[in-house]
Amino acid sequence: MIPRVHKRGSRTIGLLAYLYGPGTHEEHTDPHLVAAWDGFAPDPGRDPQATLKQLQQLLDQPVTALPTSRRPVKHVWHLSVRAAPKDPVLSDEQWAQIARRMVTATGITPSGDDAGCRWAAVRHADDHIHIIATLVREDGRRPRLHNDAKRSQAEARLIETEHGLTQLHTGDGTAAKRPTSAERHKATRQGRERTAREELRESVRRAVAGATSETEFFERLAAAGLLVQQRVAPSGDLLGYKVALPDDRTGDEEPLYLAGSTLAPDLSLPRIRERWSAQTAADTATAADRTSAVSGPAYARRHAADVAWQAILVIDHGDDGPAAAHIAAAGEVLDALAKTSAAHTRTQLSEAAWAFERASRSHVRAERGHDRALRQAARALIHGGPALGRGEDGATTAMLIDMAFFLVTAAAHWHSRKDHAQQATAARQAAEHLRAAYRVAAAHPMAVLHHRGRRLARPLLHRQEAHLCRAVPELAEQILAEPGWHALAATLADTDIAGHDVTSLLAEAAEHRELHTADSLSDVLVWRLRRMASLPADASTMPDTDRGTAPSRRTRRPDQPTAGRNTGARKAR
Repeated sequence: MIPRVHKRGSRTIGLLAYLYGPGTHEEHTDPHLVAAWDGFAPDPGRDPQATLKQLQQLLDQPVTALPTSRRPVKHVWHLSVRAAPKDPVLSDEQWAQIARRMVTATGITPSGDDAGCRWAAVRHADDHIHIIATLVREDGRRPRLHNDAKRSQAEARLIETEHGLTQLHTGDGTAAKRPTSAERHKATRQGRERTAREELRESVRRAVAGATSETEFFERLAAAGLLVQQRVAPSGDLLGYKVALPDDRTGDEEPLYLAGSTLAPDLSLPRIRERWSAQTAADTATAADRTSAVSGPAYARRHAADVAWQAILVIDHGDDGPAAAHIAAAGEVLDALAKTSAAHTRTQLSEAAWAFERASRSHVRAERGHDRALRQAARALIHGGPALGRGEDGATTAMLIDMAFFLVTAAAHWHSRKDHAQQATAARQAAEHLRAAYRVAAAHPMAVLHHRGRRLARPLLHRQEAHLCRAVPELAEQILAEPGWHALAATLADTDIAGHDVTSLLAEAAEHRELHTADSLSDVLVWRLRRMASLPADASTMPDTDRGTAPSRRTRRPDQPTAGRNTGARKAR
């Protein structure tokens, strides 16, 4: 149940004409009255003898009864109440009950007060009603409407519980503006899955991800096929921008532009500028270009996984400002990952980025600058280019998705601790999409590892079991019973051959947080070990470990980063 208090107006007849009219795009069907302050109020929708003028005059009577000097200019109050998308279609009687509860809760007609304001509830669609009221009581006084929006939200939560409707969370004013009914109906007519507003918001977010300057940002918008207009002051300074889809037009065939600030609070030009400065832009560009130039998508993904782990530590243990900045930058990483991923994971990764967008904003002010490494990682992903769904590209994609899952889970916990209900829910939804994307991305590389683990000689397999029991005795029994154990055993053998202290490294990998949220402990430890030990993510490129071999001197391929066991991670713990 989504109530929304609209701006107050001065023309009762104007709002009634809209509510009973066809709508901007013919989306209003069968407009009619479901409830009113008076059971005898005329209904221009169902009664052919009733007119809008009659209803307007009755609603305005308490206003016009006052001397002209005492009449409030903005005397029209407007509340829309919308059901959640998955809720059943409510009857007129149910909507009438909801309307009466809303006008009582907001102070339009306080409970037991016969001298409240006059109001009417109009339904012109299955999923919502509009309540119009005039803000002079029958006794000539003004109603007490302090915090009417918050009170309508509180009442909506009670209605959801009592009617068995979808349980939503009260907003905090940081969410992006919802598409209007007209925008949704237009998208349906045009066969779009999302409204133009939503498509623009996603495109702008992806253009922002990892960008380091206004020039780069606007070049990315143009490359995405958007129409862009810039707002320039007489001094020549750039004040803002607006964007449009080429095929989204008005009746006069003019593009329908939307300003960045109307797409989402953090997509206004001043808020975007906070993400970079002249100095940090140069530094970020150099670092990201250096990262992506090593070996393209695979290296960029491995690097992003390393950075994501450091971000998890900040979100778990850092101050609020840096934590909020890392959560916001995590959204850029998800956008960049979705933009550059192969087709078989792109849908779920796009849904994850779309869901997490809501989790990237709260009233905790992000202290930009602390998130530089994550933004560099997002930039490196984009500059690294699209990844293939196989080989090292595909395997490092699974590695990064695995770490991204824990990153957004850490964000969900942080928001929960702050009582940010909507953001916490959004982060959990993103985690579920990442979980689904991981299953697809990891299927082949884990199958390769599983096959190699099954071929391990029995003495070598027993050796890995011993490492496991020494490193994580409390988890050993569970891991040995998992289908993924043989993949982990192959990774332990690879770690041993690379010259690492297997027991110590495995114990360190298991110290990382959130193991209990994983579907498979074995999978999580596989990717953590392969990242920390700088092993190829695609095990098919490594020599077989089916025979026992003595550990060799540790080597590192030139296209791989240094080991993930850095001192920063240990200090943060």
